[in-house]
Amino acid sequence: MCKKILIVVLVFASLMFSGCSMSSASKSDVVRIHIRANSNEGIDQDVKLIVRDNIIDYITPLIASCNSSNEVKSVLGDNLNNIKLVASDTLTRCGFEYGCSVGLRNEFFPSRDYDGVTFGADYYDALIVELGTGKGDNWWCVAYPPLCFVGEDIEGDNVKYKSKLLELINGFWGGAK
Repeated sequence: MCKKILIVVLVFASLMFSGCSMSSASKSDVVRIHIRANSNEGIDQDVKLIVRDNIIDYITPLIASCNSSNEVKSVLGDNLNNIKLVASDTLTRCGFEYGCSVGLRNEFFPSRDYDGVTFGADYYDALIVELGTGKGDNWWCVAYPPLCFVGEDIEGDNVKYKSKLLELINGFWGGAK
């Protein structure tokens, strides 16, 4: 029994000190969303969030059945004009005269944790929405996997994660009975 405990402790210790991150995401499998406000004025920050909500409402059903980051990028790329129209219409309805730009680009993002998944500081493919000058504080999240849409009703199978290490440990302990 002591031998088994020692093995488990050594496995976990080696994982902790090996520099491996068990919860980091591969940047090639990620599509992010970045919405930049015109300024840091309260009204510009408020409209940024309204634009965000309308864009998320628009793209959620479009990408709900996508099974890869490439599919998401393709769908978003095919709908850039419509996404821009959603943002422009929102700005107009809210009484703003400045425009917006929308594009898919590879840009730098700082490190961020979403629901226990770490996205390291790096360049990521992203849907970029710039409102007016785009010089205000921004909002960003992950469109794929759909971490922005936590709590949203999206179709498709629930993603289930399995840990090979946990399976091995359970098998190891299970064999001791």
